[in-house]
Amino acid sequence: MIKAPLTILLAGPRGFCAGVERAVQIVERSLERFGAPVYVRHEIVHNRFVVETLERKGAVFVEELDAVPHGAAVVFSAHGVPKEVAVDAARRRLRYVDATCPLVSKVHRETEQHFALGRRVILIGHGGHPEVIGTMGQLPPDAVLLVETAEDVAQLPLADDEEVAYVTQTTLSIDDARSIIAALRARFPRIHEPRREDICYATTNRQQAVKAIARRSDRLLVVGAPNSSNSLRLVEVAQRSGCRKAALIGRARDIDWAFVDGAERLGLTAGASAPEALVEEVVEACRRRYDVTIEEVAVTREEVRFNLPRILDPVSG
Repeated sequence: MIKAPLTILLAGPRGFCAGVERAVQIVERSLERFGAPVYVRHEIVHNRFVVETLERKGAVFVEELDAVPHGAAVVFSAHGVPKEVAVDAARRRLRYVDATCPLVSKVHRETEQHFALGRRVILIGHGGHPEVIGTMGQLPPDAVLLVETAEDVAQLPLADDEEVAYVTQTTLSIDDARSIIAALRARFPRIHEPRREDICYATTNRQQAVKAIARRSDRLLVVGAPNSSNSLRLVEVAQRSGCRKAALIGRARDIDWAFVDGAERLGLTAGASAPEALVEEVVEACRRRYDVTIEEVAVTREEVRFNLPRILDPVSG
């Protein structure tokens, strides 16, 4: 049987970012240090493959701390948690390890600093996302105002001359955030902004990589979870950047081959919480159906690494 040719345009960078690698290592190192089971509050990252792999090693995922036995070891997810969660963990004498991505922690510190200086804090983000809940939970209730669209800016219950500042969720669409920031600047000309952009380097790089392959792709697949903000944004970026036929898949078994059939060039990338093994799985599934040629399209190289918490240092006691 003669296979139809298919060129796969592999976006680079793709897949795991430094914050996700660190979070997964924290769970694995916690299992080594404390022994199984180690409890994890919420999905450590938004990917079922990763979660199930860690479950097989002894991790137990729970929604809230009241499901964790008194005195047990627990890891907080990479998305960050409200301050009250750490307070509750200490009260119950849990051995907790915070796997919050350092770039999310940066946003937490900015939020606290603005509040301490008497500024009203505006958070650009998606309501209900764990990262947004965690950031808003750094301050007292109602101290942070959430905006999700440029249209929301006009509805903010603030005086136009009020002292305000904004921070952003780290996994937003760069283009969407830009329009909201423009609306904030127009209404609050003296608004205080982050010294460095809050949208993380990995989100930015993956979106730029998708833009680079979208215009050349007949179809485009993003490997990631349906509750992964950065993965969903990659689909949207692809559709806006020249490939209307872009779709999110969890792994190879989710591919709709009728969607791919007829394409000469298939764009392929992965969200920041999807491991490279799942990308390779998709490539192999394509090889079984098509005569595949791989073309790597890299827009930059990533060399960022984050240290693990000191509590997991073998010499820290």
